[in-house]
Amino acid sequence: MKLLHIVGARPQFIKMATVSRAVTQHNRQTNPDGHIQELIVHTGQHYDYEMSKVFFDELEIPTPDYNLGVGSGSCGEQTGEMLKRVEQVLLKVRPDIVLVYGDTNSTLAGALAATKLYIPVAHVEAGLRSFNRRMPEEINRVLTDHVSTILFCPTETAVNNLKREGFTNIANNGHLVSDLHPHELRTTHHEPVVLNVGDVMYDSVLYNLKLAEQRSTILNNLHLKPYELNKPNEPYEPKGYALATVHRAANTDDLERLARIFTALDSLAQSGLQVVCPLHPRTRKALSKLGAKKWHADLTLIEPVSYLDMLVLEEEAELILTDSGGIQKEAYFMQVPCVTLREETEWVETVEAGWNVLAGANKDNILRAVEHFNSRKRAEPQVGLYGDGRASQRIAEVIVSLKR
Repeated sequence: MKLLHIVGARPQFIKMATVSRAVTQHNRQTNPDGHIQELIVHTGQHYDYEMSKVFFDELEIPTPDYNLGVGSGSCGEQTGEMLKRVEQVLLKVRPDIVLVYGDTNSTLAGALAATKLYIPVAHVEAGLRSFNRRMPEEINRVLTDHVSTILFCPTETAVNNLKREGFTNIANNGHLVSDLHPHELRTTHHEPVVLNVGDVMYDSVLYNLKLAEQRSTILNNLHLKPYELNKPNEPYEPKGYALATVHRAANTDDLERLARIFTALDSLAQSGLQVVCPLHPRTRKALSKLGAKKWHADLTLIEPVSYLDMLVLEEEAELILTDSGGIQKEAYFMQVPCVTLREETEWVETVEAGWNVLAGANKDNILRAVEHFNSRKRAEPQVGLYGDGRASQRIAEVIVSLKR
């Protein structure tokens, strides 16, 4: 069986590594006739070493079979160029199934190219909705889901979103699929199947966090002190650092929003809480347009970091401020409070569980959200909200079942 992964951005490299590891495990346990042949297409959406190759090196992902080198551009330009180049690869390779991940332009281009050639598409992280159609990612999610043959959902919330959009072939009534019965999986282009397999990012954190703790030297390199919980009845005192990431176009392309966010981060630094901010290339470029602004010395702007370094920075932070969907979840997995620099989130469970506050780009809201976490006892995370750490294994099992 020939499986083709289509990826292009850092979160997708992480998700693909997790699924690929499960496929490799399957191949070790079966006879050669049951092997899955994997091919990787890298669209080139992220192309700097810090944004791309370091993830392949660190996560031991094989070198892509095809690197399309599309690079940056407007949404339409980038998606169109990817669609053209992906189609050429698919015509040459003719895979049995195409896996796409998340919600980037690479996701949509890969899904459209495959479905127009009648190649089954499996969407990992299906069913997410922010209900904000001004987000390019939201358009990518919706369109990808509606051309996919297999929809791998990370949560029951995601399944329910798809139910509301008319999907009816729901495995196990939307609950986490514990024991798959391949003969019961009915799926065609006209009747796609929806499965709650859990979150592959949770799998990834469980697998990579210990490795990160052993290998990463980021805390020493930046002279950071890990966060320590106060003892009962002690007054609150900052004992660590905050981690901040800003990369979404809604925040970087609107200089007023960007200025408000960084003014809030600067205020936190002035208050005595060091703020560490790895800068996405888009963010660094946008910040330069704000002029020669002098930020407080404790607002530490650094280059993008590797995945393992990022896991350690997240785990040891006192607080995380981000507009990233994946980091919101990772904060939840690691029991670190999160302030989301958006007005909505596709990961509503983290908000409902009390670990995430939506603050948008409003300085006062951001500072109030930080104070909210400073002044209250932390909630306990809900076990099983994002599965049991076996999402990638379930995905591999479903893929194998398609050829039986």
